[in-house]
Amino acid sequence: MILAVLSALAEPTRLEAMRLLADGSEHCVCELMRKLSATQSRMSRHMLVLKQAGLVLDRRDAQWVRYRINPDLPLALARLVDAALERPIMVTERAA
Repeated sequence: MILAVLSALAEPTRLEAMRLLADGSEHCVCELMRKLSATQSRMSRHMLVLKQAGLVLDRRDAQWVRYRINPDLPLALARLVDAALERPIMVTERAA
């Protein structure tokens, strides 16, 4: 799992998407596209990689798909993401 996370975070667009999601709220693909200057298909592919790595969760809202950082990341992975983003992320499992 750690290898999938590192691989997912190694791509600059995905890393920037995670930085945007680090505020703890949901963001739609359209917002991520606009802020990262990416096409819809490119952004969707990047988000699929992050989802498959277990880093983000998605929720369909009519025609939109909204993403947020997985709040149940294991502590070790949350720390790894924190280090990659150079800021804390919002997760539920922070003890020990």
